Amino acid sequence: MGKPTDPAYHWDGAELDLDGYLARIGFDGERAPTVETLRKVVRAHTTSIPFENLEILLGRPILLDLESLQNKLIRQRRGGYCYEHVGVFAAALERLGFGITALSARVTMGADEGLRPATHALLRVTTDDDDRVWLCDVGFGSGPLEPFELSTETTDFTAGEWKFRLEYTRGELDSDLWVLHQFGKDGWISRYTFATTPQYRIDFAVGNHFVATSPRSPFTTRPYVQHFGPDIHLTVDGTTLITERPDGTSETRLIEASELPKILSEEFAIDLTEADAAALVTGSWRTA
Repeated sequence: MGKPTDPAYHWDGAELDLDGYLARIGFDGERAPTVETLRKVVRAHTTSIPFENLEILLGRPILLDLESLQNKLIRQRRGGYCYEHVGVFAAALERLGFGITALSARVTMGADEGLRPATHALLRVTTDDDDRVWLCDVGFGSGPLEPFELSTETTDFTAGEWKFRLEYTRGELDSDLWVLHQFGKDGWISRYTFATTPQYRIDFAVGNHFVATSPRSPFTTRPYVQHFGPDIHLTVDGTTLITERPDGTSETRLIEASELPKILSEEFAIDLTEADAAALVTGSWRTA
């Protein structure tokens, strides 16, 4: 059976402004589907484009068509959450010739109460110069900075100075299941679980609707913004600014809502219009 021809199975790579995307993330290396290029693109994307949910709080929809994503993340130099990051990143990898399959994960962040929906997007990637299968997670907001191998061997790995563990387990009906763990201020915690069931743009449209509109979604109630670097991870969570480092040390500072536009500009390179800055500061999330 040949590859699907329905465009819904693909990521519109031919429509991507590849020069604009690579300039946005500061990549000027070889444009070839190799492991080395993949590593460099993942690192550049992860450390350049912030994670943010501000459009939801400003009363605007999260649009996942490629033109809207390019306009926001590339031309306006804004950020987004996982579905937005993966939409642009998948188009870039498709354009560069990588083999890509989208996956969904259930975010746990160490919690064990109840089953959570599979609302995190990541990519399974293959290259032309290596037989290994790679996972790329550019849209979580806290790395990893590099692709990591999909293996049935439980493996600890570092990306920069940050520590992770990929654990292979068995799920329902004795199916394959992986757990990604991360080390941080709370020690080792599970980040999410995932299987290798292929996901497509229509699947992400459904998850995006839940994340952007449900009162159960963590992104509909307060600003949540992240910038991840080789040695520091910054997070705005409502009116809290959190600084974390690879060794698990962290600092937390309460901030005023009126400080948000300045902090977003100086720490996250997110420059809002005056109207959006005012709307964010006075928004209903402050009293929710």
